[in-house]
Amino acid sequence: MNATKFWDELHERRAAGTPKVNARLAEIAGPLTPGAALDLGCGGGGDALWLAARGWRVTAVDISGAAVRSLKERGGPITALRVDLAEDFPGGTFDLVSAQYFHTPFELDRSRVLRTAAYSVNPGGRLAVVDHGSAAPWSWDQEARYPTPLEVAAELALDPAEWSAERAEALDRRATGPGGRTATVVDHVLVLRREAGR
Repeated sequence: MNATKFWDELHERRAAGTPKVNARLAEIAGPLTPGAALDLGCGGGGDALWLAARGWRVTAVDISGAAVRSLKERGGPITALRVDLAEDFPGGTFDLVSAQYFHTPFELDRSRVLRTAAYSVNPGGRLAVVDHGSAAPWSWDQEARYPTPLEVAAELALDPAEWSAERAEALDRRATGPGGRTATVVDHVLVLRREAGR
């Protein structure tokens, strides 16, 4: 199975219901002044819809055509695009680039994608990367080893004169999975700010 088929099938199964914002994104973006935002791997669109409702101009991208169609059908001032980030990247510059749980079981040069994302951040803007730090019992990826926020920052190798880490931490969160199952999981939170005037 290729990546597009895998994610299409997953998002077709999840299409029912109202998508919810990721709690970490709400924490990060809640205090910020709205501007232009890019949602990488938007999935069901909960983050994009939440940002748009708060006045952000949102571009949301996903490899899954099913996810993008579902988001478009919900309406709202969102530019939803099917983009395979292994091959392409959306144009434009942004005040916030959000990569929430941007993991895949398929080959992807994640560091290259996130570095490209960083280059699209406007001066004074932020790159917010929230990763799994542990696997929930229902996760498809039980064997993964998740890099720490500081390891992710090191892999990006961004100029320290241009970038500063506002947050780099591991935080517990109570997650709810299929059938209402719950578990405590770890989130790795990295928020990098591009210095103004750069």
